[in-house]
Amino acid sequence: MTNSSVDRVEVLLEKIERLVDRLAPEPVGAPDFERYLAFRWERSGEGGSLAPLSNPHLFDLDELVGIDSIRDDVLRNTNQFVSGLPANNVLLWGERGCGKSSLVKGLLKPFAPRGLRIVELKRWDIMSLPRIVSLLRDARFRFILFCDDLSFDEGEGDFRALKTLLDGDIEERPSNVLIYATSNRRHLMPEKVRDTRWDDEIHPEEAVGERLALADRFGLSFGFYSFDQNEYLAVVRRYAALRDIQLSDEVLCDKALKWCMYTAKRSGRSARQFIDDLEGRLRLSVNEASGGEHTP
Repeated sequence: MTNSSVDRVEVLLEKIERLVDRLAPEPVGAPDFERYLAFRWERSGEGGSLAPLSNPHLFDLDELVGIDSIRDDVLRNTNQFVSGLPANNVLLWGERGCGKSSLVKGLLKPFAPRGLRIVELKRWDIMSLPRIVSLLRDARFRFILFCDDLSFDEGEGDFRALKTLLDGDIEERPSNVLIYATSNRRHLMPEKVRDTRWDDEIHPEEAVGERLALADRFGLSFGFYSFDQNEYLAVVRRYAALRDIQLSDEVLCDKALKWCMYTAKRSGRSARQFIDDLEGRLRLSVNEASGGEHTP
């Protein structure tokens, strides 16, 4: 090879090196657990990183009405956890809009000053659990891995990664990490009537049992159900009192029941949405009557 050819190869290699450097992702720094209270796992390629949430919603758990007993048990378990005492993974399952997700998110305000941090995961992030746990293991903080709307379809193997973390394997699960999950399914898996004659499993009942038993590996499991009418109206009254809405009980309940008929739901979420709508209407009427513009 001539000298000119060597020079051209070297120039080409330098260009390739600069191009690779330009395309390479910026190195991700260590998560700032001191500054941020909540994080979301963001996958990228074969890995991922903990992305901080700058403005997590902090609110008083007293705003969650109608689930007092469950709230108290979850608070107690979380208090044990941040105190360095034995505590359990938690599964909250049941009807939509009954406060499952809000209950977990609401733990930040009382417990963040004591070192609690929440990491939000999507269902498809379950396979990244070993990587996530490795980032948290040596931190001095306590972490709740929050898996919202968790469920597994038939044939998916992601549940094994979750099972491993819940049960532990050869490597001990870190004491500063718990999983709090919500699901619309009590057993996390769809329950179907199947004709096992066409199943390739020699013992299909064992495979089904393994999947259904995943929920049993959460030490605490709480069911959420739709409210009856009296419970729904009690929640509406509580939200109305918190918002200082001045209406007679008869008028308030009449409007709430009409809203309930419109939405076809009796839940904490529906009650809050009704109060949001009602408060907005009342304040808009006051604003229009005064001829001024409302300033928040």
